[in-house]
Amino acid sequence: MKVILMSDITNVGHQGEIKEVSSGFARNYLIPQNLIMKATHTNLKIWERERLKLEKQREKIISTAKKIASKMEAIEFIVKVKVGENDKIFGSVTPTNLLKIFKEKGFEVNKRDILFSGNIKEIGRYEINVRLHPEVVVKVRLIVIDEKEQ
Repeated sequence: MKVILMSDITNVGHQGEIKEVSSGFARNYLIPQNLIMKATHTNLKIWERERLKLEKQREKIISTAKKIASKMEAIEFIVKVKVGENDKIFGSVTPTNLLKIFKEKGFEVNKRDILFSGNIKEIGRYEINVRLHPEVVVKVRLIVIDEKEQ
C-alpha cells in the first residue's frame, strides 16, 4: 500500500516521504495512530498544502531536541547501586533504572530510546546513546558507583 508519512516513523521513513508499506501494518498500526495517509491524488494535494507548516514544526522540534541534547551532554549521570565482591553489582543497571535518573534531572526520555545493548553489571564509567528525536542522538556519560560512596 502506498502511503504518505505524516510524521517520522522509526525504521520506515521521515515525514512527507511516500513509502510502500504492508497493508496489515498500515491498517492495524499506522492508520489508527494517524501516522499516515493513503497516497491518493487528493491526499497528495492536501499534503502539499500542509507540508510547509509541518516542516517548520519539525525544525522547531529538532532544535529543541538539540538544546536538550547539549544539556544532557554537559551532565554526568550518577547511578548508585549495591556492590558485592570485585566491584560486581547486585543485579544490573537497566534502561528502567536510567529512566529514573533522567527524570530526577528533569529529562523526559522514552525507555525505548535508551540505546545500549545488554545491562551494566560492574561499577565504572560508561557512555550510552539516547535518542531524543530520530535525527538527534546524544551520548550521555554515566557513572556507576557503590551506594556507600559519596
